[in-house]
Amino acid sequence: MTLTVGFRLGNDTLTRQVTVLVTESGVLHRAQGLYGKLPRIAPPAPSVALTSPLPDFRGENPLARPIADLRQQHASYTRKGYDRILIPPSVVRVDVREYPPRPAVRHRELIHAFVDAAPSTPQSLEAAITAFRTALGLPSRPERVVGTAVPRPRELPPRVAAMLRTLAHGSPLTPSRRLPVGWTVTGQGVRLRVGAMGEVLDRADVIELHAALNAWLLFTRDGGQPVPESGDRSGPARQGPSRSGSA
Repeated sequence: MTLTVGFRLGNDTLTRQVTVLVTESGVLHRAQGLYGKLPRIAPPAPSVALTSPLPDFRGENPLARPIADLRQQHASYTRKGYDRILIPPSVVRVDVREYPPRPAVRHRELIHAFVDAAPSTPQSLEAAITAFRTALGLPSRPERVVGTAVPRPRELPPRVAAMLRTLAHGSPLTPSRRLPVGWTVTGQGVRLRVGAMGEVLDRADVIELHAALNAWLLFTRDGGQPVPESGDRSGPARQGPSRSGSA
């Protein structure tokens, strides 16, 4: 019996898959190939703590580097587009004895046994590695506690804070200058006015107008001059219809 931890990822664009696992003895195994085809088995990679004659590696845990390599392989293949989880990270005890570094047939049997016995329960790679190390009686990385910090509230700009207080007191917000086209904001709604005519906006309309005004402010932030889009080499913006965007 051999305890293993590993995963299988697929790339639907290339129709290729890769299986990577680490055994309890500290050997990393990898197999890759086309969907539905017999995978090509890479040479096993024993831990340098087992194979290196250098004194620097004496006393090092044989699983330290292979597990680090397992993390690196998972991250590398994911970046390469292997984003389909065919076998989630799993700990599997297979009924195959490992004979590093040969014969190759044993490594193929070991990988096949892992694939056949691996569960389909989703879990993270770190959770699988922790379970693997725990099963071997080894210490594990402490899990990061996420979401314990209370986010600090963002301070409002002074003008916005003053307007918010005005609304809280039940008073309306109106433009500082009296214009033929104007607006009124109260706690009940937003009203646009053109001369004697007016229109009340619902919440969805207000959100859209807010986004458009933010986009306009960003678009004209440098002294009132339009800001060219990233990668735009056509020169200064020409006069024409306004462009939509988001803040």
